[in-house]
Amino acid sequence: MAHLKKSLVLLFSVIVTVGLVLGMTAFAVLIGMSNKARAMEDLQSKASNTAVLASKSLAEPVWTFDTNTMDGVIGAIWLDADVAAIRLAKPDAPAPEIEKIRDKLGSFESMKASGNYLLSNEPIIRDGKPIASIEILTSTGKVEALIKQSSILIAVFSLVFVTLLAGFIYLTARKLVKRPIDELKHSAEALAAGQLDLAINTSREDELGSLALSFDQMRQSIKKMLGVIEAHNRDLEEKITERTAELQHKTNDINAMLQNMRQGIFTIVAGGAIHSEYSAYLQDIFERQDIAGAPAAAFLFDHSSLQSDALDTVGATLGSIVGEEAMNFEFNSHLLCTEYTKTLPDGRQKILALDWNPVLDAQGMIAKLMTTVRDVTEFKALQSEAEGQKTDLEVIGQLLAVSKDKLQEFFKTSYEFLDENRQLIERTTVRDAEVVATLFRNMHTVKGNARTYGFSHATDRLHEAESAYNLLRAHGSYPWDPQALLAQLGLARDGVALYENTYKNKLMGFIGDAGAAVDGAVLDRISLAMEQLNASSELIDYQEAMQVVRSTMLGLRHDAVDDIVQGIVAALPSMAKQLGKEVPELAIRDHGVLIKRDFSPVLRNVFMHLFRNSMDHGLESATERLAVGKRERGRISLDVSLSHSEADEGLVFDFYDDGRGLAIDRIKAKAIQEGRLRPGAAIDDEAVAEMIFLSGVSTAESLSDVSGRGVGMDAVRKFLNKHYGDVQIAFTGPASKGYRPFRLHIILPPSVALAGEGHPA
Repeated sequence: MAHLKKSLVLLFSVIVTVGLVLGMTAFAVLIGMSNKARAMEDLQSKASNTAVLASKSLAEPVWTFDTNTMDGVIGAIWLDADVAAIRLAKPDAPAPEIEKIRDKLGSFESMKASGNYLLSNEPIIRDGKPIASIEILTSTGKVEALIKQSSILIAVFSLVFVTLLAGFIYLTARKLVKRPIDELKHSAEALAAGQLDLAINTSREDELGSLALSFDQMRQSIKKMLGVIEAHNRDLEEKITERTAELQHKTNDINAMLQNMRQGIFTIVAGGAIHSEYSAYLQDIFERQDIAGAPAAAFLFDHSSLQSDALDTVGATLGSIVGEEAMNFEFNSHLLCTEYTKTLPDGRQKILALDWNPVLDAQGMIAKLMTTVRDVTEFKALQSEAEGQKTDLEVIGQLLAVSKDKLQEFFKTSYEFLDENRQLIERTTVRDAEVVATLFRNMHTVKGNARTYGFSHATDRLHEAESAYNLLRAHGSYPWDPQALLAQLGLARDGVALYENTYKNKLMGFIGDAGAAVDGAVLDRISLAMEQLNASSELIDYQEAMQVVRSTMLGLRHDAVDDIVQGIVAALPSMAKQLGKEVPELAIRDHGVLIKRDFSPVLRNVFMHLFRNSMDHGLESATERLAVGKRERGRISLDVSLSHSEADEGLVFDFYDDGRGLAIDRIKAKAIQEGRLRPGAAIDDEAVAEMIFLSGVSTAESLSDVSGRGVGMDAVRKFLNKHYGDVQIAFTGPASKGYRPFRLHIILPPSVALAGEGHPA
């Protein structure tokens, strides 16, 4: 078989020979089958004719029982050597009349069943009626023997023919194909050996001649190409020399850069070790020399600020990156530390920043991990200082937006509330719900005032303390820890002190103490009135001048309502934006009533809660208002008067808005949920409304930075009661969809206010 694969001519000859053999065999089989079919048809026809002739010849002898004639007819048929058996039988006869069978062929029935004989059966008819039948079995053996003999002759002839034809084909192919191919083979071997000057015979004009011509053209092309390659090699050697010099120059530059750059650069190779090539400044950063070959994780992070779990994570990440695909770095780079604090042997600390970059090989695998280390200790110190200066500037900007009087009032009231909280914490050893409620109410008020003035740095710290008190209110199992609460209170106080210290140390020297002198405009107004009085002797002028002096002096000791709520009103746009609502319209009708300046902080705390609650719970969003036919912007109203009636004698404030009203159904459901009210208990709306003055009750659906902690109305009533005042809810209409419109009716002693100009005393 191997020889056949090597010799194309022999393989071609074998294929042709096999094809001829198969073809001749198929031809012989077809011829034999055709001859057999035709011979069998002839034999069948002869047997059928013999049976028909016998039936006609035996009709009379069988009828007349002429046995001699019957024997003669049967004997004549028996002379045919192909006839193997004859049987003459009458209907309903127990045995055939005549039955003849060749020797040793078996019974008549077995011969019929064997399939080696042709059966011819014809009835013998007399006067249209069958009187007997004759059956003749004809042997097919002779026909089959003749067919077999002819097939053998054809096969022998075919074999001889194919053998001669195959020999002829092989010899012809050897001469016409193999020899030229051998010549081309020798030429190809010579070309492979470098004999490019060897001539190739291209005289043939057939396919092999074309192949030889192609070989010769290839020889000439190779010869030319070698010349070009030699020239290129000479040029390449020159370029390699030049590139080597350039590479050496760049290598020198890189080494110089590594030695002089003010950053630590090194690479981590397989196994997590540091490569021997690294920047010289790396030694200055880490203050050690034994860097090459050191384990990277230990070199970087020993005696660092990283915890053990973070160290394990970084070490595992470094081990899973080098030697892997680049994608692996993208998936795991977030686990690598980018900044940490390193403690040196002498106790000094450095803040180091790290950058990680993979170095890929030609297959896109991570061959190394390049690490850049920067000492950012001084930068962080400068950054911290800059952040401090930024905070100072923000605090100064926020302070400048508030008047001096309001600043001093804020500091005074804030410290009063904070000191009260400190005293409560110090003298309370076990959890007391009333103490917790007071702590929370005071802190909520201070935080609200800080937010009103935009003191963000204080608000954040105050909010943390308020949240701590809220946990004590909301969770009975939360531990009462005076030390922790005092520490939290100290942070809150520091937030207020930040603004006070900034005001005293950086602003007061420029703008003066708010209480150091009387405003020049006030003095000018009094002087003008006195000059007018001196220039006139009329009583009416005297009265007018005294009225000017009186009102001016009153202005020094009293505040108008607009001045008291000024800071709160200024914070409404920010509140509205935070709640996603429109800035409301304000309608303040004070009728010239003036409030004693000492009492202004109390009212400012009260109105801080009222305005916030109105914005959060009362007024709807623009979409909700438009849907029920209201104006897009809500309206908050405040009416002030001095009442002399027996029911409301004193200073009266009516505060209300055009919002949805008081959430009666929600307050009742929350009271039932908290156990303040039994389910199904009969209670009127007025009693339900009184529940908003209980600590912890809120109508807010969710907690917000504006309100919603259930402390606003509780604080309002506490503040007012402390100064002999009170607040009540007065409904102004029927309930609708669980809400009922109302106004807050606030009453204070008449001693805290007086009638201004244009207001009856």
